[in-house]
Amino acid sequence: MTGSLTLPMLGLILFCVLAETAREVCFKQSASENALLAALGRPVTWLGILFWAIELLAWTAVLEHVPLTIAFPLMALSYVVIVLAGAVIFKENINLRHATGVFLVTAGVACVGVTGL
Repeated sequence: MTGSLTLPMLGLILFCVLAETAREVCFKQSASENALLAALGRPVTWLGILFWAIELLAWTAVLEHVPLTIAFPLMALSYVVIVLAGAVIFKENINLRHATGVFLVTAGVACVGVTGL
């Protein structure tokens, strides 16, 4: 496989990051202390599963064209976006140590992204 990170592929990776974030938000929204069967009855759970399926198709398309050594580290952006979504949507706290870790992940992703261009 001879591929590189093109602008369309970067866009598709960012789409995967957003789809993964949407999936995790849906699953968090449907999660409760009730049984798993109760969660399966919630529409938001199925919306999360739909996001998972869409991401699977998009991710497969990415892997056809971009080396895994570049594509996979860029998916780590989902850690950053999911933390931000948790803070904004669910009012979860982010302390200084947590924010530092998110910053370091972002810096690592930037290094990989620049290498792939």
